Amino acid sequence: MRMKTRLISSDPEILGGTPVFFGTRVPVKNLTDCLEAGHSIDDFLEDFPSVSRAQVIEFLEEARAQLTAFVA
Repeated sequence: MRMKTRLISSDPEILGGTPVFFGTRVPVKNLTDCLEAGHSIDDFLEDFPSVSRAQVIEFLEEARAQLTAFVA
């Protein structure tokens, strides 16, 4: 059984409560904006080295799972 890590956190003391990748001050929206603009995950990771590739992949997998469950 795989143990899930905390992926996203929101704290009023950090960026006014904006959802960020856990353990960073990087808003999750930065990833979606980057991908929407046609940039790669590697581009995002280069710009935000405090976020790990594992966090990005887990975020995308969770988003896919939630969207799939919502549509089903």
